Amino acid sequence: MALRGNHYDVAFEAFLRDRRTPYVAVDEHRRTLLEHSSLKSMDFIVYSQRTPNLLVDVKGRRFPSGSAEAGHKWENWATAEDLPALMQWQTVFGPDFRAVLVFAYHVIEEAARNEFESLFDFRNRTYAFYGVWADEYKTVMQTRSASWQTVSVPSRAFRDLRSPIGEFL
Repeated sequence: MALRGNHYDVAFEAFLRDRRTPYVAVDEHRRTLLEHSSLKSMDFIVYSQRTPNLLVDVKGRRFPSGSAEAGHKWENWATAEDLPALMQWQTVFGPDFRAVLVFAYHVIEEAARNEFESLFDFRNRTYAFYGVWADEYKTVMQTRSASWQTVSVPSRAFRDLRSPIGEFL
């Protein structure tokens, strides 16, 4: 495993190893120079037997997030920089690769476990991994916060776009 401080990335990597899915962990600490500009790196290159190979950016979120009154469970925000960078990488890698956002949900309440089709236990935490094709996310994303430079997808659209990550592998 790569040395990573983010428990969501570490859990996703352990998930891939557990499934014996071939992957390459990308060194996120170094930005790549591409055509004289700096480009945010993805987290993993994953080889898939079902779909095109995957260019993965992991987005860690708690589930549920916020209070019960807030009604936010399926947080799906990303930075405004994430999507253009992923789409650029997809162009660079070519037609055998497709960019995907992997939302790694840390399930923090026992009662929430039944909301997921598949769970992965790792280091005394429970995770659920859902993928969304970056190009599909991009078509319906909205600005979440201009000052924080974040985007997200409305809940109903996100339900339609997301799939358990196993369907991508």
